[in-house]
Amino acid sequence: MKTRKPRHEPKAVPKGDELASFCAWEGDTLVLNILGTPGAKRDAIGKVKGKQLGVSVTAQPVAGRATDHMVRFLAEEFGVTPKDITVVFGRFNVNKQLRINAPRRLPPVIAKAKPAG
Repeated sequence: MKTRKPRHEPKAVPKGDELASFCAWEGDTLVLNILGTPGAKRDAIGKVKGKQLGVSVTAQPVAGRATDHMVRFLAEEFGVTPKDITVVFGRFNVNKQLRINAPRRLPPVIAKAKPAG
């Protein structure tokens, strides 16, 4: 008789409109919904727009390069390495969800939000 290993379902990641805000905490991981603006004049974290945080980057939206650039920019802003940031969805879209593992710094717009989680 074969013994089956228990099947573990992967943890569901909240999709964009399932978060109560543009950000939430899951343990020490910050989940962010992003509305990206590629091809901007400068890299910047902008204002909250509904349930998304505006983030502008100078990179052009070609083959995911703007998203890669955004990850590097946000890694500096949050005091982590790019490997600490996971793009959950939206790599080739302006609507994205990112997971930032153990951010060391919080930009003011996020610190003020007091994210739930």
